[in-house]
Amino acid sequence: MARSLNKVMLIGNAGKDPEVRYTPSSAVVANLTLATTDSYKDAGGQTVEKTEWHNLVFWGKTAEIVRDYVKKGNRLYVEGRIQTRSWDDKETNQKRFKTEIVVTDLMLLTPKAGGGEGDVPAGNQVPKSEYAAEPTYNVAEDDDLPF
Repeated sequence: MARSLNKVMLIGNAGKDPEVRYTPSSAVVANLTLATTDSYKDAGGQTVEKTEWHNLVFWGKTAEIVRDYVKKGNRLYVEGRIQTRSWDDKETNQKRFKTEIVVTDLMLLTPKAGGGEGDVPAGNQVPKSEYAAEPTYNVAEDDDLPF
């Protein structure tokens, strides 16, 4: 069977402060939206900007770093893989889908104000060896609502 590749690399700005929660097995997970903007010239020669919003999911140590150091507007570099989840909406009884990026590599690009002790300076990459493996779990068992 031929191998395939599922890899995403993005540089953008956090659209909101991260949402952090814990699964029943105590695994930490953080969710964040990331805005990327592309620009092009239209037929009239005017520059047009288009912003895409990406749903990011962070697990383990990476989720803790996002929780502690990322705020709305911070510039980030992320690498990860695309994943689409589905669930049944309990209110409408319709099948719902969400496409997100499970982040495996993170670099903080916004300098930390103050530069005090314990700060993670901009450009410091979180070593992949510090990542906790993404736990396997059943979304329906963990929460009625998707994260």
